[in-house]
Amino acid sequence: MILKNSLNYLNEFFTFLNSQIRQYYLNSSLYNKKISRINSNNLKYKPSRSLLDCLIKYNKEKKNIDNFLLNNIWENKNLRSKDYKNLHSFFWLFSLDLNSSKNEIQSIILKWIEKNNDYNVSSWEVDTLSKRIISWISNSKLTYEDSKDEYKNKFDEIIKKQINHLINEIERSTWVDDKMIGCSAVVLTGIAYNDKNFIIYGLKLLKKIIRLSFDNEGFPRSRNIRQLVFYLKYFVLIREWLKESQNEIPDYLNEIIFHLGQSYVLIHKNTKKSFLFNGNQLGDNYAFDNFLKRLGYNFKNENYETGSYIFLKNKKFCLAADLGPPPEKEYSKDYQSGALSFEFMSNDNKIICNSGYFQNYKHQLNLISKSTACHSSLNIDNTSSVSFLKQSNGINKINSSLKILKKEVFNKNDYWSLEASHNGYYKKFGILHHRKIEFFHDTCKLTGVDRIERKKNFKASNFEIRFHLDPEAKVMKTQDGKSIYISLRNEGWKFISLNNKITFETGLYFGEKNNYVENQNILISGGIGYEEMIIKWEIEKVK
Repeated sequence: MILKNSLNYLNEFFTFLNSQIRQYYLNSSLYNKKISRINSNNLKYKPSRSLLDCLIKYNKEKKNIDNFLLNNIWENKNLRSKDYKNLHSFFWLFSLDLNSSKNEIQSIILKWIEKNNDYNVSSWEVDTLSKRIISWISNSKLTYEDSKDEYKNKFDEIIKKQINHLINEIERSTWVDDKMIGCSAVVLTGIAYNDKNFIIYGLKLLKKIIRLSFDNEGFPRSRNIRQLVFYLKYFVLIREWLKESQNEIPDYLNEIIFHLGQSYVLIHKNTKKSFLFNGNQLGDNYAFDNFLKRLGYNFKNENYETGSYIFLKNKKFCLAADLGPPPEKEYSKDYQSGALSFEFMSNDNKIICNSGYFQNYKHQLNLISKSTACHSSLNIDNTSSVSFLKQSNGINKINSSLKILKKEVFNKNDYWSLEASHNGYYKKFGILHHRKIEFFHDTCKLTGVDRIERKKNFKASNFEIRFHLDPEAKVMKTQDGKSIYISLRNEGWKFISLNNKITFETGLYFGEKNNYVENQNILISGGIGYEEMIIKWEIEKVK
């Protein structure tokens, strides 16, 4: 252990040293000269601003540039990191109406160029730089048109100089999202300036991202639903740029959009709620749905499974479950240990849910939200079905994994059933967890059986099965202590587990990004002895 820690510290030291040496090089005149080698062609393709509707969140009411106090915009050195990035990304240009003063906007950009013409670790960071280029080119009616040749030359030069830097740095980025945004910026610049080298590099990088980030069925290797939507938005955006500019659309781009579209429509069809599995958070896809419809995308999927998630749905009810294994360590930064967890909805009311995800990995709540206890599943001795290990960058990734040993699903008009097992508690406790959930439509009853199978290396321990509730849900225990009433908006449900101790307690709900509120969760708990453990429970709608 001492040797291992010493090697880790040594590795971190050399990583830090290498980073410092590289920063010295990036700030050198030699590097500046390297990325300043550009061709002299001007902006030709000017993309439709509306193509960014799928990505940019801004008020529908457009503002005039004259309403902003921007005289000394680049002199403010006291901005928070988030505000600094938002300012330097220039995504705020999308909130301006097209009647804004072009001279004023171009003057602001010119001042930015004067202040940031050379590499700067803050303003030239991959994510910020990529968004800035996308915004400048996409808003060319304001940022480029009707300007003097001297301004256009400076604008063209700084765009290409930043892209040269981006191409040098993007492979070193550890953030997959940054690579995707950076790839989009390179492709757009190549199209806009008819630069074949940029286009070839950007599409080559796009193909590599698809190959490395998606499994053979076209689902993100991270098993992250939020990331699925993120990728789909950028793939569609790149496709529309190529289509609008009359460039050839690669087959692999059409193929990945097809697969992601199928997963997207399965997950979001017939429900307005987000499913809180593996890094996902609450989100509204209404605008994106309209965007896809406007551009003629009509995805269809008659299956019930994608990415090892099960979605059994009709117009009134939905039973969703995570019956898949964890991703590989490399893709696990947002993974949550919720194997065999489920969510159940009735008329868009989340009767049973998971707790959601606290995305800020620097906060202690990030690791808490990754725990099995934050999911509607079973945990043993307050441990999770997988363990995590903090990396040198502070991110918690999978340290020990699990296997799904059995999976069966039935999807009939009046009956749903799903069944699976995992070995996440086998090594430490000598336990296998089997779960079967059934839903009977005619009686509006959800029943479950959690079976704890003991193996040779079994260790006596305690179990807890949690059923997390929507923060708006109200609960009340009956006098006999054998059932709990759940009231949510206009519906009532009764939870029963006759042969087990049941109660409810206050927990934390992380549905909103980097935020939390209190919620209630129903708890079945007890000790695991040497007799067979079968825990039965049911949730029935109150007529």
